[in-house]
Amino acid sequence: MAAAAARNAVLRHLRVQVQAPVRPFNLLLGRGRYFSSSSSSDEIKGSFLDKSEVSDRIISVVKNFQKVDPSKVTPNAHFQNDLGLDSLDTVEIVMALEEEFGFEIPDNEADKINTINLAVDFIASHPQAK
Repeated sequence: MAAAAARNAVLRHLRVQVQAPVRPFNLLLGRGRYFSSSSSSDEIKGSFLDKSEVSDRIISVVKNFQKVDPSKVTPNAHFQNDLGLDSLDTVEIVMALEEEFGFEIPDNEADKINTINLAVDFIASHPQAK
């Protein structure tokens, strides 16, 4: 009890400048979602999906697409050059990936996704992917 009273007496006379913690830009993830700058890299890394799991799920989605010959689907497959898909088919694949992983891929990013590897890299590094 005496320690609490002493603490309170000191705190009444002490002036401490309080500043909001600075969060590095690379820790600003998603839409307004922050990870504490005190988080360990394991905690941040743990919030993303495993690349091999993402790859398996994407390959499964692409193989199940009606216009794709499943035997041609490889991790390095290009949607148009290797799988014979047109731009509309590629948009449909990206939409199927959005549904599979539970988040919306912005149009400017979706336009860049034209291979399975690019899809894996984008989705595995996205904090909203489920």
